[in-house]
Amino acid sequence: MDTTTWPGTVLILGLSFLALILLIGTAATVLEFRKLKLSATVQEDLRRLVRRYEQLAENTMDAQQRTSNDLSELRARAASIEQILRTVE
Repeated sequence: MDTTTWPGTVLILGLSFLALILLIGTAATVLEFRKLKLSATVQEDLRRLVRRYEQLAENTMDAQQRTSNDLSELRARAASIEQILRTVE
C-alpha cells in the first residue's frame, strides 16, 4: 500500500498551482499580443483610409477649381456672344 505524506501532497499541490499560474500567464500574454497586433492592423488601415480621404478631397478640390474656371470662361464667352448679338440687332 502506497501512502502519500502531507509534505508530498503539499509539494504536488504547490507545483500544480505553479503550473496553472504559468499556464494562465502564458495564455494572457498570448491574448494580449494578439490584441496589440490586431489593434496595430486596425490603426494602419485607418491611416490608409485617412490618406485616401485626403487624396480624394484634394482631387475633388482640384476638379471643383477647374470646373469653376471653366464656368467663368463660359460665362465670359456667353456675355461676349450676347454683346455681339446686341450689336447685330
